[in-house]
Amino acid sequence: MSIKTWPENERPREKLLMRGENALSDAELLAIILQTGTKEKNALDLSRELLQYFGSLQELLNCDLETFCQFKGLNKAKFALLKTILEINRRYFFEKAKKTIALKNSNDTRNYLLSKLSYREQEVFACLFLNNKNQIIKYKELFYGSIDRAEIYPREIMKAALKYNATSIIIAHNHTSGDPTPSNADIQLTKQLKHTLGLIDITLLDHIVIGKDATRSLVTNHLF
Repeated sequence: MSIKTWPENERPREKLLMRGENALSDAELLAIILQTGTKEKNALDLSRELLQYFGSLQELLNCDLETFCQFKGLNKAKFALLKTILEINRRYFFEKAKKTIALKNSNDTRNYLLSKLSYREQEVFACLFLNNKNQIIKYKELFYGSIDRAEIYPREIMKAALKYNATSIIIAHNHTSGDPTPSNADIQLTKQLKHTLGLIDITLLDHIVIGKDATRSLVTNHLF
């Protein structure tokens, strides 16, 4: 049955306007974005099918174009719209994080890093460069691939920190296994970088390991 034939207070878009976005399910929010379904399925039915197939909004938003378009009723335009919304979300978290003091608003920082790194299929080593008020100046990805201590070059991190006139940094990398538990190599690398950066009076504030839907802070866990 077409959504247009439903009572107005049951239609996802109208329901959002009357009751607020928090009143809607994941499927209802997705239906508003998709706008249309197929002859056999309305947008809400299609949204439920997608969420059942992918298991979560996160997995759906991180899928590739080929996988997305295998579903009847989906196309490049809808894929582009979803990716646009995902990128707006990432930029929102970054703008919010930039306006806060990283040490006092660590949730914003972790949420931003989670949005940037949790979905990546390869390991990524990134840095947040901060000013003397611990506000974020720049996010930069420096190293890619299967990251170990031998592949992280402190000199490159130091050069970037000096380029952005940073007084402190937060480093982060993702575990493609989805488990954010820091490894012994992660801990040793952090200690090495803390010492090296200290030689040029740059403070390493934290090393945050990113999993599928969670993070671990080496500072919070007293690991360096």
